[in-house]
Amino acid sequence: MQAAEVVAPVAVQQPYTVTSPNGDRQDSYYWLRDDSRTSATVLDYLYRENSYFEQYSANYQALTDKLTDEIISRIKQDDSSVPYNKGDYSYYDRFDAGKEYPVYLRKSLKDGTEQVMLDVNELAGDKDFYQIANMSVSPDQNLLAYLEDTSGRRQYTLKVRDLRTGKDLADEITGLSRSVAWAKDSQTLYVIQNDPVTLLSTTVLQHTLGKDVAKARQVYTEQDHSYYMGVGNTEDNNYVVIYLGSTVSTEMRVQDATKPDSEFTVLAPRQRDFQYSASHINNRWVIRTDWQAPNFRLMTVAADKIGYRNNWQPLVKHDDNVFIEDFAVFDNYLAINERSDGVRRLKVMPWATPEQAFYVASDEAAYVMAFATNAEPDTDWLRYSYSSLTTPESTYQYNMKTGDKQLLKQTEVLGGFDQNNYKTERVWATATDGVKVPVTLLYRKDYKRDGTAPLYQYAYGSYGSSSDPWFRSVALSLVDRGFVYAIAHIRGGQEMGRQWYENGKLLHKINTFTDFIAVTDYLVANDYVAKDKVFAMGGSAGGLLMGAIANMAPEKYRGLVAHVPFVDIVTTMLDETIPLTTNEFDEWGNPKQQAYYDYMLSYSPYDQVTKQAYPAMLVTTGLHDSQVQYYEPAKWVAKLRSHKTNNQPLVFKTNMEAGHGGKSGRFSRLAEYAQEYAFILNLLGQTE
Repeated sequence: MQAAEVVAPVAVQQPYTVTSPNGDRQDSYYWLRDDSRTSATVLDYLYRENSYFEQYSANYQALTDKLTDEIISRIKQDDSSVPYNKGDYSYYDRFDAGKEYPVYLRKSLKDGTEQVMLDVNELAGDKDFYQIANMSVSPDQNLLAYLEDTSGRRQYTLKVRDLRTGKDLADEITGLSRSVAWAKDSQTLYVIQNDPVTLLSTTVLQHTLGKDVAKARQVYTEQDHSYYMGVGNTEDNNYVVIYLGSTVSTEMRVQDATKPDSEFTVLAPRQRDFQYSASHINNRWVIRTDWQAPNFRLMTVAADKIGYRNNWQPLVKHDDNVFIEDFAVFDNYLAINERSDGVRRLKVMPWATPEQAFYVASDEAAYVMAFATNAEPDTDWLRYSYSSLTTPESTYQYNMKTGDKQLLKQTEVLGGFDQNNYKTERVWATATDGVKVPVTLLYRKDYKRDGTAPLYQYAYGSYGSSSDPWFRSVALSLVDRGFVYAIAHIRGGQEMGRQWYENGKLLHKINTFTDFIAVTDYLVANDYVAKDKVFAMGGSAGGLLMGAIANMAPEKYRGLVAHVPFVDIVTTMLDETIPLTTNEFDEWGNPKQQAYYDYMLSYSPYDQVTKQAYPAMLVTTGLHDSQVQYYEPAKWVAKLRSHKTNNQPLVFKTNMEAGHGGKSGRFSRLAEYAQEYAFILNLLGQTE
């Protein structure tokens, strides 16, 4: 079918007023919201959009198929993770050739016997979506608690498998978040129940195996709906922990894991603009906190002195130029994952001689070091992962006493990949206010910087989530076709420290968008890429970014890809019945307040759609998405269709079986990359 024969669906417009204390707005496509997801009219429209996407993409289906095969061919299909030891077993997972899902296994350290704990392929069966979100082995090593999702809506069901028999127990609890913890008795489990409407985590349940799940004990209920919740165990398994966190405040409540009937004790009471997290080692807590330390510092307190932060003692001081991302505790060492100049690296501090702290070395300018699984603290070996845009993810173990380093595994990339054919570079673009924005580039070594290359530019820029330059084998399908692949480390993340985040949220959010556009301008002006071959992609809050730049600078982009985009920000944030809304006020602002209403409205992609020429666009969503409801991108696309003044393609695809993360199988996810890349390459007239 020729592209000209494909007719886009036109959504009808129906009057609807969105009311608020600060002004009413008309929303002609509000009718596309159906919380039940059963409306025949709405579903028919979504299916017609899917049909339009299928007809449009049929023009380049051969390219999509080729890209799918190419991307999948780089993946070693029969692969396994690096085993780690805990208790009497070595734990690991494995992918079998041709299978979508992993198999989780363990091997006895005594006799080498291998045991399959969960074969996710068997559990998934022929389900359209299936995911194991979390699993935890009981302290006595006989039971496995795991949480499954069969819809993609991130509402989980607890199941417990007896590893001695391979059978699941009768105990089953639904409507949960993804976290779980054990008491030392290996009979008491802790899970978090979600509100069935808002999907907010509200109550910590304590369930004793074999008892009626309907009578699970409520050990904690959170009244403030701006907080997320989690449960877990400390690394030494001596405590059960309830984690409570909003955008600007956190709190931890702890319970002796040997005393499941005891009360939880607050590590330090919550206060606004006060965040902390803690690990337990050798009868003391090590704490990462932003108390009088915007980039975070480390402190410590004896286990019998918890309850007040005034009892905390300094451990690692605050540094204006170094952001402390994470830490890991060992009996003899403290390991710190820190970020400076946009690079994540590892620092090791001996407890006995803290003044002799040192860094784990790297030979590359732009890279990522992060902790791998360090399951037991009584060791001198630190496990960490290392990656860059040219170096596949590698797992090392580093002896903190001797300095010996061993490569345990590097992800094998098939299809003739040779990292010597590629180059990564760090450049700095100047934002509109003069701030320097780091950008990580990937291109082939035979690339010529002559202003003719196409650009694929990615960013996220929200929630303090940093877009680190991990290796991405899928990107090779663009880079090998002459693209420059760019990660824009824009404000809203934490690549440059906490202030980088603060300057990209609330009433500074527009910095995120202008930073992204400034990166595009820099790469074009300095002849890295051609101005008429610029493509950009973002998902979720990064999809909001795509919506904003589509309105603000449409002429600078040949095409945009917006996955599960958060584009109707004002309407969503006004409605506290929408799942997860109240957790977001400190990120975006509360539009019930005039200043935030006006500011959010000024950049809201849905509200700012206007009569103008827009770039070619591919928009995706999941019908069961609980993070960004499907109707946000559906309404946005409908409004764009009625306003855009040019004939550039606008296609919209709804995954009718999945949620925020897309499809669940590994090959299905890779096929979605192929669809995106084929859309982009087709716009350039490339068929290979």
